[in-house]
Amino acid sequence: MLLSSLQTVFAALRHRNFRLFLTGQFISLCGTWMQTIAQGWLVLHLTNSAFAVGLVTALGSLPVLLFSLYGGVIADRVNKRQFILVLQSLMLLEALTLGVLTTLDLITVEWVMGLAIFFGLLTAFEVPARQAFVAEIVKREDLMNAIALGSSAFNLARVIGPAVAGLLIATLGLEACFFANAASYLAVIASLVKMDAHGARAPAAASVWTAMGEGFAYVFGSRWPRALVVIVTTFSVFGFSFMPLMPVFARDALGLDASGYGVIVASIGAGALAAAFFMAAFGSRIRQSRLVLGSSISFGAILSIGSIAPNFWSAIILYTVCGGTMALNGIAANTMLQTEAPDELRGRVMGFYSFMVLGLAPFGSLQAGWVAEHFGVRVAFAVGGVICLLVAAGVAWWMGRAVRFRRAGRDRHGTERAVVLERRERR
Repeated sequence: MLLSSLQTVFAALRHRNFRLFLTGQFISLCGTWMQTIAQGWLVLHLTNSAFAVGLVTALGSLPVLLFSLYGGVIADRVNKRQFILVLQSLMLLEALTLGVLTTLDLITVEWVMGLAIFFGLLTAFEVPARQAFVAEIVKREDLMNAIALGSSAFNLARVIGPAVAGLLIATLGLEACFFANAASYLAVIASLVKMDAHGARAPAAASVWTAMGEGFAYVFGSRWPRALVVIVTTFSVFGFSFMPLMPVFARDALGLDASGYGVIVASIGAGALAAAFFMAAFGSRIRQSRLVLGSSISFGAILSIGSIAPNFWSAIILYTVCGGTMALNGIAANTMLQTEAPDELRGRVMGFYSFMVLGLAPFGSLQAGWVAEHFGVRVAFAVGGVICLLVAAGVAWWMGRAVRFRRAGRDRHGTERAVVLERRERR
């Protein structure tokens, strides 16, 4: 019984290429979270400004806004494994540069901003290719499990990365986190090199605009993709912006140092990790639409309540739950889009998803940073949570109304058909 359950939870790991991919990604993600923690604290140290923290995050996401749709088109035209290999190598150089500049005491907020923009440009092309690549290294029936395990690795890294970052910052300094991140890219590069070669380059469409138009037509072609666009866009702008401002919340609202901030971020990751394992084990048994709507409403409510957390331990509890609902929402939405997407459009669909999740983040970081600067970080969190709650509830009502209308139409059609048959029998 236990063995059968484990085989269900880790079904996608039977594919060798996915095992290599997940291992490399996990190590790299630990390094990325270490750099995220260190970079947020570094900017706060250099500027003492909540707005600057949000601005750096916004600048890092701006290239995703501008180029992720094009990145999705490219992902459908290239050998994804080789493409990801080149992009990960360039990301290694970005982290190494940040570490060297910090070590030599040459780092400025302008350098941090410039490197954030460069990293964002690489991300705009890497994320659609990487997400679409998963579908090439597992069977379709294991795709949802693979997405959930990938999310598990991401959120386990969110627990381990900040914890290690807090230790390194306290003992070796911020620059140690940047060098550790650079070293972590070697793992993902090695995993890509060891994979079995596969994945022929897809035939190019007539033009980039034609290919992009095909992706838009698919995404906006039915009710659920449109509903997901509304929810994911709202959460990207007003909900997920609480993450880049967490250093400000930890310091100003809770009075914590860098280590305490790392623990708060790790608690978010712990909740998300638990949710991801839940999805890996039971996600196939639950209707994804219900998970999307339920987790959306819950996330908005918990984020609103978390904004008034009075102390460290209440914040740990609330943001652990917040991380869980955020992960449930992300996995369910990603799965709904990716499992239904045609193979030839998957890169473009993931490019559009990246555009919503990552590309729209600059607007979220800017608005949250501005609100925090003028009204306080608690108000910024509360505003974002309330907006997410209202929009999620509105979409749930809208989708439920559409279902009721459809059922009523079927019932009416069935009644009319029954009347016709009765008349025929009388004749």
